[in-house]
This record gives sequence, structure tokens and C-alpha cells, in this order.
Amino acid sequence: MGKIYQQIDASLSDWLAQQQMFFVATAPLSADGRVNVSPKGGDSFRILGPNEVAYQDYTGSGIETMAHLRENGRIVLMFCAFTGPPKILRLHGRGEAIRRDDPRYAGLAAQFPAHPGARALVRVDVTRVSDSCGFSVPLYEFQQPRTVLDQWAQGKTADELREYRNTRNGQSIDGLPGWDSD
Repeated sequence: MGKIYQQIDASLSDWLAQQQMFFVATAPLSADGRVNVSPKGGDSFRILGPNEVAYQDYTGSGIETMAHLRENGRIVLMFCAFTGPPKILRLHGRGEAIRRDDPRYAGLAAQFPAHPGARALVRVDVTRVSDSCGFSVPLYEFQQPRTVLDQWAQGKTADELREYRNTRNGQSIDGLPGWDSD
């Protein structure tokens, strides 16, 4: 049976640190808007406090999470145990994107490894921590992180990455404002 926690305690923190992958879900306010779920991996997640987390957001083909956070701030991060005992953990909260030009970015970014494709950090005030059984989640074996995004971003100059974000990340698939030119 699922449990609700008051905060991310040491046991949950240890478990979260072992997970190789997590999912981020957001949605617009519009009833006919599209819900978005994005997988995340790499060394991109940090626990900042008992009710605060952050992850690195990489330059990509979409901007749904950023657009939804900008509109309403709602977000949930879901972690699944793909090895070991079954478990699903969800962190519901209010999120914000902290862009590279934000004065808070450098201090927060220092907690993550440098990544050539990082376009922002997403900080979440966690308002609900809950787990569920995960009994039907299949077992998978982690092989290694993918390096395609790293290689792609390393092959671009800072200006080329900026141009990519400015031309491809300007709005969500539902037309919400996404990335402001930088």
C-alpha cells in the first residue's frame, strides 16, 4: 500500500540517489492542452533539502515542461525501481525554470556536473512525497548512459546552441510561450 511522507527523508534520499532515470510530467491549464511526460537521465537530479529538489534541463527538441511551468508551475517527478525491490516514488510540487542568465543559476549549477547542453535548471518546491508498490514495473538492467546529446552539444558553439533554443524552443506544441530569446 502506498505511503505519504512529510518530506524526503534519508532513506528516500538514498533510494533516489540509486535511480538512473526519472520522469517529469506537467500539463497546461487548458482542458484541451496536451499533458507532457519527459524521461530524464544522467547525473541530472539533486535533492536540495527535505522539500526541495532540482534537475538539469538540457537543450532539446521541445519546451513543454518550461512552458507549462511558466504558465502554472505544476510538476511531478516520478522515479521507478527498475532493479531491486519494486517501488515508485512521486514528488509533486511547484516548479520554476532557472535559466542560465538568472543570477541564481551559477550557485545552483555548481551542484551538478558541467553539461554542454544544459539550458536551465528546474527547481521544485515539493508539496507531496508519496510512494506506491511498483509491483507491475518490469525489471531492467542499466547498461550505460547515452552520450548522443553530449556529443551533439559539444559539436555546437555557444552561439549555435543559443540559436537552436531561440528558433526551436520558442513555444510549446499548444502554442504557450516557451523559451525567450537569450
